[in-house]
Amino acid sequence: MSSRPAAPAIQPSLFVFSLFYGGMTCIAGVLGNKQVDLGPLAVESGIFAFLMLVVTSSAVAEMHGRETANRMVLFGFIPLIASILLTFLVLSLPAADEMDPARRDAFQLVLGQSPRLMMAGIIAYGTSQILNVTIFSALRREGGRLLWLRAGVASVLSQVVDTLLFITIAFYGVFPIGGLLLGQMLAKVTLSIILVPTLIYAMVAIGRRLDADKQSAFT
Repeated sequence: MSSRPAAPAIQPSLFVFSLFYGGMTCIAGVLGNKQVDLGPLAVESGIFAFLMLVVTSSAVAEMHGRETANRMVLFGFIPLIASILLTFLVLSLPAADEMDPARRDAFQLVLGQSPRLMMAGIIAYGTSQILNVTIFSALRREGGRLLWLRAGVASVLSQVVDTLLFITIAFYGVFPIGGLLLGQMLAKVTLSIILVPTLIYAMVAIGRRLDADKQSAFT
């Protein structure tokens, strides 16, 4: 009787990071329904989840290579699209008579985004995340070993593209978007410079610790 070949092992860091990445793709759109003040900047809260996507994909590219990071980004479409479809399904079902009307209306208001907004999010997500991994990896290939510099440059450029795509697709023709574009770009660039490099260092350190613990368990 022939035996099946052993399944290829997945590094603990890649497994954990992939789970975290999938969760961030789903929660970003929900968080985006609230705007917050960060000093002089007013930003939609979904930016925090999107920055964590940038951090995670960059950490995976650093530890496991560009191809693996891009594959994770593509797999990220699965939870993203599945969550959108489930949201449409739940919104289409009648609410129970016992449900509090205020909660029912708030649920509909928060999650009842237009298909145009949904499509804008999907396109901006895929383009900006692939761009982030591409720039981050290309800078390393060209001899750039400074993680913080590669992280900051890749994050800033990808977030500018993310903003251009999302705001243009979602709101062009609805109202003037120039001010919104500038404000969101400024906010994302500022947060990318301040937060992303440090968070990537932390995530890479966590990933290496997870992988080291696995290695020590077999030695």
